[in-house]
Amino acid sequence: MPRTTRTALGEMIFHVLNRANARGVLFDGPADHSAFERITRRTVEYVPMRILAYCLMPTHWHFVLWPRSDGDLAAFVHRLTTTHVRHLYRGSVGAGHIYQGTFKSFPIEADDHLLTVCRYVERNPVRAGLVAAPTHWPWSSALGRVSPHTAPPGLDLAAWPIPVPPDWDQFVRAPLTARELDDCRRALARGRPFGSSTWQRRTAQQLGLASTLRPRGRPRRRDPAG
Repeated sequence: MPRTTRTALGEMIFHVLNRANARGVLFDGPADHSAFERITRRTVEYVPMRILAYCLMPTHWHFVLWPRSDGDLAAFVHRLTTTHVRHLYRGSVGAGHIYQGTFKSFPIEADDHLLTVCRYVERNPVRAGLVAAPTHWPWSSALGRVSPHTAPPGLDLAAWPIPVPPDWDQFVRAPLTARELDDCRRALARGRPFGSSTWQRRTAQQLGLASTLRPRGRPRRRDPAG
């Protein structure tokens, strides 16, 4: 669960990820994936949450979430992960860390940057070499978005704050550019707001994330004569 004091504001969209501890496996087959989806549906009943996109990978999961109120994001993820851990330990002896610890998240601007992140999330199984196309992976929002009437039961998806491209199937099949991938991964690694430069700076100031926009590494030592 998050050990950060940063505030996740309502009506702001976030990408959220958590991984299994020590590169372990969270979902070992269809039954595990289905159980997690059931847990997610129950969690939404207790902590209402708009799910814009998701992908359940064997070792980790991604969500794009749109909370309504301040603090809902942390409450939702806390309940989701603790319930999932209890489910995995049911009937087992002993205990250990299922998740790596705190979840990772970053805020997303509700424009083309949101489309990029949702595409990044739904293309995860393709980048991992598990399937040839995003819609071939049953444990994500890709198939349900493209073929809602023929897809197997998944999580209910909320309406986006921007229009979904009518050619989403082709859009999500196209690989992200090297820069798009790098930008998504940098935002994920540092919790950096993902959006236009003006929106980034404003959001970083609002959420206490200014440090995520600074270059990594030690600051240069100033010349004593300068």
